[in-house]
Amino acid sequence: MNELIEKINASYEALKADAELQAEKGNKAAGTRARKASLELEKLLKEFRKASLEASKG
Repeated sequence: MNELIEKINASYEALKADAELQAEKGNKAAGTRARKASLELEKLLKEFRKASLEASKG
């Protein structure tokens, strides 16, 4: 579970950095990277929810 949390944090940092570049400088490539990171973050958060539910049951 700790590894999953680290992946979530890394994905969030990538999303944050690229989103800021897009918003502040109009960097279109950063926008593409931010959207890709958001999809990855969504998958990781679903995995976290599943792992969290399993941990609370056991």
